[in-house]
Amino acid sequence: MIDLHTHTILSDGALIPAELVRIAEIAGYKAIALTDHVDSGNMEPILKQVVRVAEDFNRLGGIKVLPGVEITHMPPSLIPDMAKAARKLGAKIVMIHGESPVEPVRPQTNFLGLRSDIDILAHPGMISEEEVKLASERGICLELSARKGHCLANGRLVVLARKRGAKLVINTDAHTGRELFSAGLLRKVGLGAGLTEQELGQVLQNSAELVERRF
Repeated sequence: MIDLHTHTILSDGALIPAELVRIAEIAGYKAIALTDHVDSGNMEPILKQVVRVAEDFNRLGGIKVLPGVEITHMPPSLIPDMAKAARKLGAKIVMIHGESPVEPVRPQTNFLGLRSDIDILAHPGMISEEEVKLASERGICLELSARKGHCLANGRLVVLARKRGAKLVINTDAHTGRELFSAGLLRKVGLGAGLTEQELGQVLQNSAELVERRF
C-alpha cells in the first residue's frame, strides 16, 4: 500500500511524523508521504522538520518516506511560486488542496494549481473537463479521496479522467493512524468510485511510479 496524502501534528493531524510513519509501516505500507497543510508562513519550518524525519527513516530502509506539502487555501495566483519554493525546500511530493465540495476553496485553485510544478491535485471536487485535460497533458495526478466529504465527487472524477486519459491516485488524507489504509479500504474507495478492477490496478501503479520518480 502507498499513501501520498497524510497529515501530522505539524498541521491538523493527531500524531507526530515518526509515529504516523511507524503505524503505516506496521500496517504494511510500502511508502508514505507526509503532506501537512502549508501556507506562505509555515511552509519552511514544516518542511525542515519532515525532511529530517524522512531522512532518518530512509537511512534504515523499509518503508519509504517522502517529505511533502499540501498548499492550502492560498490565493491561486501565488500557488506557482509556492510550489517552486516547496521544491527548493526539499519537498518530494507537492500537492494542492483542490476545490473540495465541502470547503470554501477559492475559485481557480484547481486551474492554477495544474499550471504549477505539482505532483497531485488533491480532492478536486467539481473539476471541469478542461482542467482534467490539462492534468492529463501535464502528467499531474488527480486524487480519489478516502476522506469523508472530499470523496463526494470521486465518481465524477473517474468519468472525466477515463474520458481524458488523466492519471488518478487514491489517498486517505489521513489525520490519525486509524484513518490509514487497509487493503480492503483501498479497494472500496477505488471500486466504489466506479473504477474497474483493471483501472484500479493502473491507479495503484500510478502511485508506485510517482514514488519511484520522486523518492
